[in-house]
Amino acid sequence: MPELSIQIANAKVVPFAAVPTLAFQLQIRNAAPDEDIHTIALRCQIQIEVTRRSYAPQEQKRLLDLFGHPERWGKTLRNLLWTHTSVIVPAFEGSSTVADMNVPCTFDFTVASTKYFEGLASGEIPLLMLFSGTIFYGSLESPLQVAPISWEQEARYKIPVQMWREMMDTYYPNSVWVNLHRDAFERLYQYKVEHGIPTLEQALEQVLSSEEGVKP
Repeated sequence: MPELSIQIANAKVVPFAAVPTLAFQLQIRNAAPDEDIHTIALRCQIQIEVTRRSYAPQEQKRLLDLFGHPERWGKTLRNLLWTHTSVIVPAFEGSSTVADMNVPCTFDFTVASTKYFEGLASGEIPLLMLFSGTIFYGSLESPLQVAPISWEQEARYKIPVQMWREMMDTYYPNSVWVNLHRDAFERLYQYKVEHGIPTLEQALEQVLSSEEGVKP
């Protein structure tokens, strides 16, 4: 039975993708090279290991929505689930191969991972990748066999914060996505129409300015 080990060699932004996407290059090694790998159906859960880096005071303020006040971080800092993804690794012979695992990235600020990424000013984002799946392989005795991938398969990798920011700036230059309930949108849109405001952004700025003006 194949004995796989999986490591992350590097990460890069996928150019011209339909949505912001990072590609992680997997280095897959098989400790039983006499067995031919027909294919690997690989699944991956990616977590953000938030406790494996430090945070500047400004970052602490920006992460208040996620983790609360810094004095409580000993209780509130826990791994964040980023996403699930999968990849089909084609057949290979010998002891190793490489494969790209694409990870689409959302810019939805109702998602905890987006809030976390946007809250960081610099440094690296520590990731933990938990692998599972199925191996289809063959040997001289049996040309087709199936085996599960051990739940112990995991790999760590750090991506630069700057990589994520530059990717989002490319796809959404000087803008962000905000998800509103239908009734909230209708109220904002009606305010825009009634006041003859050209854009929703300007309507929102006017509402915020009005709100700030009535504060004591």
